[in-house]
Amino acid sequence: MTLRLIGTTSDDGDCPTLYDIAETDEILVQGERETDPEHLVQLRDVKESETFVRVPRSLLTRYAPRSDAPELQPFASISGLFRDFKHTAWRLETRRGYASDRNSPKWTRFLAGEDISRDPDNAWRENVRAHTAQGKRFERVRLVDEPPTQGQEFLLASAPGNVAAGEDIRNLTRAQAQELRLPDHDFWLFDSKILARFAFDDADTTLGVYVTEDPAEVLAACQARDAAWHHAIRTEEFAGRVRSTM
Repeated sequence: MTLRLIGTTSDDGDCPTLYDIAETDEILVQGERETDPEHLVQLRDVKESETFVRVPRSLLTRYAPRSDAPELQPFASISGLFRDFKHTAWRLETRRGYASDRNSPKWTRFLAGEDISRDPDNAWRENVRAHTAQGKRFERVRLVDEPPTQGQEFLLASAPGNVAAGEDIRNLTRAQAQELRLPDHDFWLFDSKILARFAFDDADTTLGVYVTEDPAEVLAACQARDAAWHHAIRTEEFAGRVRSTM
């Protein structure tokens, strides 16, 4: 079963931490094992398979889910959010490749060595231009392995077209993301209020999104956004660094 990092109150990568067990309605708690004999003797109805851990109250206060787990819905169900958001649409991209990229006409051109950075506007870029002209922001941080995967090289090559339309796209190495304890899943965050978390299959195909306004989920996404944005590098500069090492 898949674990998804919810949040931690640790500053140095140690426990305590909360994880969501994606295929269930359960939460996994990481903390220091309880060993105090006076406490253990007071515990009731303990099964042999059970153990107990200590976590600070602040961890549960900040991150414990406060609503039922959202149901998976088609990505198309959130298309209106890209038109109706008020201030910011922010994306974290964590995967090493996307089936949607590999199935696009641009992929074949990319493999042939063509310049795919300045294609004519499509519906996405037209929407970005319209909203950024109103002062709204489309922003994303993309994780990149060292060395980059072919899928990540494709995104670096095609990014200038989206940047020219008004997106602010930045990049962060996966090693930095792990040091920052960023989530290992993709999401869109709208106006620091609505979170749409992606689900993918093993072939990098989008299965849908989980949409929530749960305060704990949204807070964790906002904190991930702030940490990623502070350390990420604008895509043009990052692409230059990658080219210089190849």
